Amino acid sequence: MKPNISIITICFNNPDDVRRTIESVDTQTLLPHEHYIIDGSENQKILHLLQNQSYIKSYRKSVHEPDNGISDAFNKGIHKANGNWIMMLNAGDRFYDNNSLEKIHNAIQNNPAALWMHGKYQLIRGGQKVIIGKTHEPSKVYRGMRSICHQSMVVHRTLYEKHGLYNIRQKFGMDYDFLLRIRNEPFYFLPEPVIDYDEKGISSTQYLASLKQTESIYQTYFGKSVKQQLWQWRLKILFHLLHSPIGRLLYKLKTSLKLENM
Repeated sequence: MKPNISIITICFNNPDDVRRTIESVDTQTLLPHEHYIIDGSENQKILHLLQNQSYIKSYRKSVHEPDNGISDAFNKGIHKANGNWIMMLNAGDRFYDNNSLEKIHNAIQNNPAALWMHGKYQLIRGGQKVIIGKTHEPSKVYRGMRSICHQSMVVHRTLYEKHGLYNIRQKFGMDYDFLLRIRNEPFYFLPEPVIDYDEKGISSTQYLASLKQTESIYQTYFGKSVKQQLWQWRLKILFHLLHSPIGRLLYKLKTSLKLENM
């Protein structure tokens, strides 16, 4: 079956972020099957933005109503969308370049056994833009979402039907919780950057709280693990180091040696 990709963009009181995301979608060489804006805002600024003639597209649809948080907004988008592939591109996130969706589409078409895929992504780390991302390894899920970006994941609808939607009890780690459920499903890794990740996302701005919830989610599935505890300490040390002048200098050296993906 031809891949019909539904892009879901959740948003809350951030029209400027929504504008950046929809402009990124609209300039793709291959346009999506549909682009759903799930708007839980307290005002009508995003609704008014989408009424701008330049943003009205045949594939763009929107819902404007309160929700119960990020997971609820994700789930609402999945229920509304009718594409056979689902991609979460949050407000503020953008495609890496104008060919990104076409690359994703071709990767899906050329790997028919895969039920989900993910690619590399660009983000700001240590004060500089870097491209990271490694292929998913089920044996290393104790590392959390360290090398996988939720926005670079594209998931076949059948996996949501089989494994369930996002856990509305999770404030930060709903993407990781879902990854653990689909970890053994056939997938494909696209070794190219497809997403420009917005560093203002909640998992970045509340990183340490996100780490704590990741630890709890892992233990729900696997129990306590020394490997995971050591990895958590590593990430906490790196987080504090990267927010110091010496840490940024060391990271600059690391990227100059092409080691940013380690």
